[in-house]
Amino acid sequence: MKQSELEKESARPVNGVQVQQLFETIEAVKATPGIAKFKFRIRNEWIDAGHNRSIVNEFHGAQQDLSRPAPFILEADEPPLLLGKDQGANPVEYLLHALAACVTTSMVYHAAAKGIRIQEVESRVEGDIDLRGFLGLDKSIRNGYQQIRMNFRIKTDASDEQFKALSELGPTFSPVFDSITKGVPVVVKAERG
Repeated sequence: MKQSELEKESARPVNGVQVQQLFETIEAVKATPGIAKFKFRIRNEWIDAGHNRSIVNEFHGAQQDLSRPAPFILEADEPPLLLGKDQGANPVEYLLHALAACVTTSMVYHAAAKGIRIQEVESRVEGDIDLRGFLGLDKSIRNGYQQIRMNFRIKTDASDEQFKALSELGPTFSPVFDSITKGVPVVVKAERG
């Protein structure tokens, strides 16, 4: 291949990811590690019973990012069985969504960087919770998930060796997977309104 053809090929997206920009970002972070530190925020407001609303707008990366044309609004509630009005997914369902989305994105981005093309990714994620922990009925039962299971179906032309590596990329690099499986300190403060 001629140099111009190689440049065109490297400029093409892989899995929808602008790989050239991805590598430029990696090089920028290597040169200036401080730009890798991000702060994500939400603002949450209780509405009624189990219904509350989170607003996702700006975040801080190398600089404050206010580029979103409108905030994202995430409604959370509980199903009627759990005394809610089903105004949105419940918080533990959002956790499963965050896990599935982050593991998938991590897999896709890292596959793109390795030149592994993916046609489709679907996942099924489920977790087990025993409400006796949440309800304070049994202190030996944790409040949260006791186990989460993720099953992926990936359509790709990758070799068997590449497929094995591909299946490990998401869990290896996902920030949400890392946060859930290794834990993260959470500081909680309250003030009077």
